[in-house]
Amino acid sequence: MDATTLNSERRPFSIKLWPPSQNTRKVLVERMINNLSSKSLFTEKYGCLSKEEAEENAKRIEDVAFATADQNYENEPDGDGSSAVQLYARECSKLLLEVLKKGPRSKEDGEVTSGTTPTETLFDISKGQRAFIEAEEAEELLKPLKEPGNTYTKICFSNRSFGLGAARVAEPILVSLKNQLKEVDLSDFIAGRPEAEALEVMNIFAAALEGSILKYLNLSNNALGEKGVRAFGSLLKSQSYLEELYLMNDGISEEAARAVCELIPSTEKLRVLHFHNNMTGDEGAIAIAEVVKRSPLLENFRCSSTRVGSEGGVALSEALGTCTHLEKLDLRDNMFGVEGGVALSKALSKHNNLTEIYLSYLNLEDEGAVAIANVLKESAPALEVFDIAGNDITAKAAPAIAACITAKPHLAKLNLGENSLKDEGTIQISKVLEGHAELQEVDFNTNQIRRAGARALAHAVVQKPSFKLLNINANFISDEGIDELKDAFRKSPDALGSLDENDPEGEDDDDEDEDDDKESGEGKGNEDELESKLKNLEVGQEE
Repeated sequence: MDATTLNSERRPFSIKLWPPSQNTRKVLVERMINNLSSKSLFTEKYGCLSKEEAEENAKRIEDVAFATADQNYENEPDGDGSSAVQLYARECSKLLLEVLKKGPRSKEDGEVTSGTTPTETLFDISKGQRAFIEAEEAEELLKPLKEPGNTYTKICFSNRSFGLGAARVAEPILVSLKNQLKEVDLSDFIAGRPEAEALEVMNIFAAALEGSILKYLNLSNNALGEKGVRAFGSLLKSQSYLEELYLMNDGISEEAARAVCELIPSTEKLRVLHFHNNMTGDEGAIAIAEVVKRSPLLENFRCSSTRVGSEGGVALSEALGTCTHLEKLDLRDNMFGVEGGVALSKALSKHNNLTEIYLSYLNLEDEGAVAIANVLKESAPALEVFDIAGNDITAKAAPAIAACITAKPHLAKLNLGENSLKDEGTIQISKVLEGHAELQEVDFNTNQIRRAGARALAHAVVQKPSFKLLNINANFISDEGIDELKDAFRKSPDALGSLDENDPEGEDDDDEDEDDDKESGEGKGNEDELESKLKNLEVGQEE
């Protein structure tokens, strides 16, 4: 932000210059990467760093400078942030010069420190088979963490089940490291332990790490429930700088979700929040919605397979409306229904940065799908992934979906599987896919598609240079239609997915199909006539 512009306009000091936006921080990192790896007076004298080493150092420098300046800002809450901005710039310049003077890392050096700040290094014991570990093995396994001057800032204890003895070995080690740790992965680290022991182990780890300044915390796959969440309470309460939090497959019930909302004091810097595969339900979703509301910088939100119904879906959707930086949204496998879908469509109007959206198996039906498609048509211009499978969508929604897709030139993956689009809806959408050069994967499995629809899809994608997979399995394509598909993909057979569940004798049960058959004939004649009718159909805006 240009401070001189603000001053010249004589705006009040309530306008804050701190913190910088994520985009500003990324631009600064890119600039430092260029300074470290491009020809200049300094690099001619001390040597250029490789792109990989330059990126590693630039991210670390920005991290350290941001934390230092942010701490300064926290100590001056009434200031406008200008002193923090100046300190941020000074620290970046100072550390950048130290790295330049240090020169490129030699091959023999391995992981070394640059200047006076340790390089981020991962300590990971998750490789290999899942196993219990007790005190003696823990002593040997964690020995590198006790070495003086070690540079570990990331630890991963996943896939090993800690008993009380092992936890007590780890406790003093973690206490000694907590001021340098930035990322902690404790996913799946108490598997198979009795509840009382598991809770005590969690308490030990939480107390040891309390007060650390973490950016990343993963507590997934621990069957936490409310008791487990509260066992980690001292750690969660002490975190104000978290950027990524993962609580997947943790038995997060309504009560546990409320505990999460209560125990995390600040999510102002949170960018990634994942709650996949829990039993959160509507009331739990309302609690999680409160966390989302307090996360204005959220970029990646996952709340899939969490038993959320219409009421919780509406609450989450309204909360997501405040997250204007959202890039990736995954709400798959819940029960939002039409009401939740309409509420979500209103929130999506504010999400211009979205690149991936996963909305399969939400019971949206045509009304919810059309509401979302109509809004997405006007927002999310850079959308790359659109997944809306398993929502009882029929051909009635096809014009809105086609219009939405038309406005997404960067679309790479489209999933409309397990709906009821039939040939009519499939041909309408296929027509607009022809202009999408970046398309890589298209899924229309289980849509009651016959030969005409299959032919239209194949024609739309087969010539695309980057195309990888067309899935139209479990449809009603005739044997002749299968032969046509295989011929169309003869130069790229791997791009045509399996057809082992296709049923050439498949029939629709509803009366409408029977009437259509009577009017236009059966089999191939019906398909050809339908394709002819839809060939020049224009995609207009849904009213």
